[in-house]
Amino acid sequence: MKFVRNVFIALVIVLIVIIGAIGVLLNRWMYGPLPQHDGEITVSGLMDTVSIQRDEWGVPHIYASNTHDLLFAQGYTQAQDRWWQMEFSRAIGRGEIQQLTGRQSSVMGQDVFIRTVGWRRSAEADLQQMDTETVTKLQAFADGVNAYISGKEAGELAFEYNALGITGVNIPIRPWEPVDTVVWTKVMAWDLSSNWSAELALSDMLAVLGDDIVSDYVPEWPYGDKPTIIQPEDLPEEGESFAEHVARFEGIRGLGLDSVANANGLQTIGFGTGEGIGSNNWVVSGDITASGMPLLANDPHLGIQMPSIWYEIGLHCQPVGEDCPYNVVGFAFPAAPSVVVGHNDHIGWGVTNTSWDTQDLYTIEVNPDNPLQYRYNGEWRDMTVYEETINFGDSDEPVTIQVRETHFGPIINDNDLDEDGNPMGFNNEDPVAMRWAAYEPTTLIDALFALDAASNWEEFRAALAYWDMPSQNFVYADTEGNIGYQTPGHIPVRAPGHTGLLPVDGSTDEYEWLGYIPYDNLPTVFNPERHYIASANQAQVPLEYYEQLATTLADTFGEDANYAFSYQWAQGYRAERIVELLEATDSHTIETFQAIHGDNKLIFAEEIAPYLAELTFEDDTLTEARDWLLTWDYQLHMDSPQAPLFVAFYVALLDDLYQDQLGDLNEAGNSEMWATSLLMAEPDNIWWDDSTTDATETRDDILVKAFTEGYNATVEQLGNDRDTWRWGTLHMTTMVSNPLGASGIDPLEDMVNAGPVETSGGSDVVNATKWSAEDGDYTVSAGPSMRMILDMDDLSNSRVMHTTGQSGHPFSGQYADMVDPWRNIEYHTMLWTPEQVAEAAVSTLTLNPE
Repeated sequence: MKFVRNVFIALVIVLIVIIGAIGVLLNRWMYGPLPQHDGEITVSGLMDTVSIQRDEWGVPHIYASNTHDLLFAQGYTQAQDRWWQMEFSRAIGRGEIQQLTGRQSSVMGQDVFIRTVGWRRSAEADLQQMDTETVTKLQAFADGVNAYISGKEAGELAFEYNALGITGVNIPIRPWEPVDTVVWTKVMAWDLSSNWSAELALSDMLAVLGDDIVSDYVPEWPYGDKPTIIQPEDLPEEGESFAEHVARFEGIRGLGLDSVANANGLQTIGFGTGEGIGSNNWVVSGDITASGMPLLANDPHLGIQMPSIWYEIGLHCQPVGEDCPYNVVGFAFPAAPSVVVGHNDHIGWGVTNTSWDTQDLYTIEVNPDNPLQYRYNGEWRDMTVYEETINFGDSDEPVTIQVRETHFGPIINDNDLDEDGNPMGFNNEDPVAMRWAAYEPTTLIDALFALDAASNWEEFRAALAYWDMPSQNFVYADTEGNIGYQTPGHIPVRAPGHTGLLPVDGSTDEYEWLGYIPYDNLPTVFNPERHYIASANQAQVPLEYYEQLATTLADTFGEDANYAFSYQWAQGYRAERIVELLEATDSHTIETFQAIHGDNKLIFAEEIAPYLAELTFEDDTLTEARDWLLTWDYQLHMDSPQAPLFVAFYVALLDDLYQDQLGDLNEAGNSEMWATSLLMAEPDNIWWDDSTTDATETRDDILVKAFTEGYNATVEQLGNDRDTWRWGTLHMTTMVSNPLGASGIDPLEDMVNAGPVETSGGSDVVNATKWSAEDGDYTVSAGPSMRMILDMDDLSNSRVMHTTGQSGHPFSGQYADMVDPWRNIEYHTMLWTPEQVAEAAVSTLTLNPE
């Protein structure tokens, strides 16, 4: 008996030791990567001492005596908090995702496509043409990153390395390079300008359905009375550029753009998924604020992820001077130096996406006797061929693909995958090449640094002359009381007959781009008499603009050239609502701007409500539910009981109205709100007729059917008691970490993801928390990636919040501490002055040079 007891005690001790060892291991895995934020560290590569002060949110403010140390410390700091995100971002840009995840057929297609479209090749070309000063700044940032990661084991840098290591994935730690920053700018440019898939979808619909039917499904702009960004009264006089108009109207002279003419003038060399990403920004002058000084707001809409795509930071030269000109706070991308959106001592700015069409597809005729040649103007041209080797973190057997490139750009549909996820090689049956403005050398990095140092409107515009891809709508405010708007970027001038909406023949030069619209002819406005400027991805200019542009540039490109920026814009609902709220008072404050940020009104629902009111139902329950719905204020608040009913009705309506004709051609979604609103006025339009039945249905037949289905779906999901219905019960946000957050392993996903949490808003409302109407999934897939309000009367009173937290380490207290404030439209103060930063600091890290 004593022997049994001793054995039992021994087993218990062994078990305790094993559990303790596992606990120690897990503790090291979870908390070992957390960086040092307090104290002193000696770092090789610095020229002088650097101070990094962090507040309770983990927002760092870096104080350095020279530009090199400032950018070095930014790289060091961002690597401390976001190294795994930087590692994954680099893998995306390089098409090396499977080096981090191991070989997976679902990921193989992404790596193959990224290698094919050539983001890294394009980034390397950019780097080769950059001036020495810019490369030096990128290298300083990279040196700071490497100073942090060098000498550390993978498990000391990020929890993800250890978790993936269990699956057999071995990820060596490689130094950060300047090209890794540049390639991330290509990823963002793609994300914000990719329209090539829409060309293919539209081409297929036209071929099957015909012009008349498709024109009702994809209505032409202008979208009713939805506002443009530039108003008719902002247009220059005939023959006058926008820059000349602003100079004449405001008495400004000497914009100083000659030095960047080569980067932004006519270019004729080099020929180059998914919807453009949205955003809101607006600015008002002191004429309609309580303080008498401008207020500026911004909330870029990007994919929801963990951690946030943004990193809040302050970069402070001490002292500010010619050799170190930066004193700026705002948001950076973790993979890049500088501040992308924010303010400095003199100016503030915000961005939204322009949705410009900068990609075109060309059908290629391949030589049947030589797959590496294509026909062009009656001759066979040689293609450029690149070999791309794809490696895997869990295998020593790589896969090599070949990429064929024409003078337009790469053939993007080579290397389709077979059933086992392996590349199939060249596609000679219907090859398509892509031209993309970002394939030509860009100067975006120069623009970022110049923007951070700009001190007035003239320098702001001069900085944006370098901003070529991706184009953005910039709103501007300064401490002198001025407001403005500028659109920079490369927008192609297309040949007559080339709309950019459909693939075109690439066997001749008929559809070559003629160049780019000169910077001075791009939309801009300064101190408009209406006292506000608002952009929400709607069309930038009224139609008169294009008429003036054709006249002004006729000698350069010809009167018949196509100068259109695009034919596909946001539907205008967000812009309409923002303008309505801006015009509601002449005494705006931070609080009124906060209310606009959180506004959830769905104007589309208000537009079609009268048609619902006229319906007759055979079931009294449906009549009562419809009447109850019509008492709704059209706000998609998370606690709204009517919102889920309307949304379910809309999902059913999309299916009943469109999918019988569309079939597999396309999935109708939230982008069809405007088309649906127009069809309401045409009760006998062919779209209303259900082609799968023998009867001829009209508008009201389909509306009754869709409302019935929507009501039944809501009851099934939320029960019979309408008092308990909540939009937030269905409209949930989960911030997913890549790649562990999508592993399918619940305990692991619980560690690295945040949510799900109830969220207000929806698609095409100001609080644009996007959900998928295509498949009826109400989960938030994209939304305001941060919210910022700048107070030009007192910059230290500005407010901000992004989606998750400053840290990318799952076991940090600052990993997800912003989630609830973000979804509840709350902010923290955007610290500014040294005194304010020092008072709020909870930690100070001093970096000393060796």
